[in-house]
Amino acid sequence: MRHARRTARRITRLAAVGGLLCGSLLVTRAIANEPGASGPPVPVGERLVAQLGAARTAGSWLGADGRTVVAVTDAGAAADVRRAGARAEVVRHSMRDLRSAAATLRAAPRVSGTAWSMDYGSNEVVVRADSTVSAGDWSRLAGVARTIGASVRMERTRGTFTTRVDGASPIFASGGRCSAGFDVTDGKAAFLLTAGHCGPVGTTWFARPGDATALGTTVSGTFPGNDFSLVRYDDGVPRAQSDVVAIGGGRGVRITGAADPVVGQRVFRSGSTTGLHSGRVTGLNATVNYPEGTVTGLVQTTVCAEPGDSGGPLFADGLALGLTSGGNGNCDAGGTTFFQPVGAAMTALGVRLTGTSGDDDAEAGAGSGQPRPGGDVAPSAPPAGSEAGAPSEGGTGTGVGTGTNMGGATDTGNGTASGTGTGADTGPVAAISRVVNTRSVGPGLLVIGGSLIALVAARSMRSSRRGRGAW
Repeated sequence: MRHARRTARRITRLAAVGGLLCGSLLVTRAIANEPGASGPPVPVGERLVAQLGAARTAGSWLGADGRTVVAVTDAGAAADVRRAGARAEVVRHSMRDLRSAAATLRAAPRVSGTAWSMDYGSNEVVVRADSTVSAGDWSRLAGVARTIGASVRMERTRGTFTTRVDGASPIFASGGRCSAGFDVTDGKAAFLLTAGHCGPVGTTWFARPGDATALGTTVSGTFPGNDFSLVRYDDGVPRAQSDVVAIGGGRGVRITGAADPVVGQRVFRSGSTTGLHSGRVTGLNATVNYPEGTVTGLVQTTVCAEPGDSGGPLFADGLALGLTSGGNGNCDAGGTTFFQPVGAAMTALGVRLTGTSGDDDAEAGAGSGQPRPGGDVAPSAPPAGSEAGAPSEGGTGTGVGTGTNMGGATDTGNGTASGTGTGADTGPVAAISRVVNTRSVGPGLLVIGGSLIALVAARSMRSSRRGRGAW
């Protein structure tokens, strides 16, 4: 009898210890999966493409209804996508096929005035040639496309593919005019991020033509290949409201972080020539053969741009997305514009956006009254839950980060913009609630609690038996 009770107590203790371990694991996983615990959540389309692999998928995009669509090559992958809550579209060519086609095009003799990108919706690599491409070059490129097969489509386009030199405020150099992109820092000094083709290392920039005092000097950059450069402010001090990009009319948009764009996403671009315009992302990893050289890894959009807009910011939902590189057309007839992804640029340069988490320099210029390049002074405090929208576009939006949103808010005529949106809570109570979320950590806490009770009960039984001489 005594042996049976001893065995029961051992089993209870072992079960309690196992419960503690399991409960701790559940709580750890729940906290790790909380929004914001390890950065912004990965979009469902990107996550599914990574999980299923390049042989079974061919990209993802946002449908007209805002729902994620994932291109897949087999029924099993389609079922996995549907279980994840996205829409599946079975296609012929995998991402591996599309990448192979693009690699073959890159290996062919370079033809200035051509560009190509992966069109996930049509499941093709679309090659476009502008008006400068001769009949002979077009014929040779078409021959390369025929050797690749049905995964490539050839198109002629109007105008010419050019860089946009001549933010979103203007910056001036002896070689022309560009637009300011985003203010960044390496934790020690203040810099301006803009397009690489705007000027080589050593280029001196001014806020206005004829200024005696320089704004800054280009200290690093890449073009062609990539299209980004870093301008160090001569005074080393971040501009006032350095986390705001100007969109004209004394208005600004607060930038709370950086992200990679998604095909189908509505985006906004600001530039010193044409101001604020919107469009949609139509392709990623685009290659453009400018007259000056080839640039790869670009974002393709329907947003218009004109000379002088180069380097200006591409953004959405308060997130920095890219820097204006080049394209064709204009803002009267429309056209295609390509952007350097801002995340890749910052990683290569070893910098981060000013005013974001971990930036100790963000407050240095706040309240100093220093103008941003070109003389535009960003609003001192854009209203929470509002952001300037594109002209003549009204609507509502959902807030991100500090409450900034991008939903086409309407201009009120007083230098601000109005719109509806909900911002994320940022106070200490909200921070605690995000970590201690009973809906996510509750099961683990219950298991831990039950295990502790079992341990206490087993020990009490042991003490009781010892007092009676049974142990």
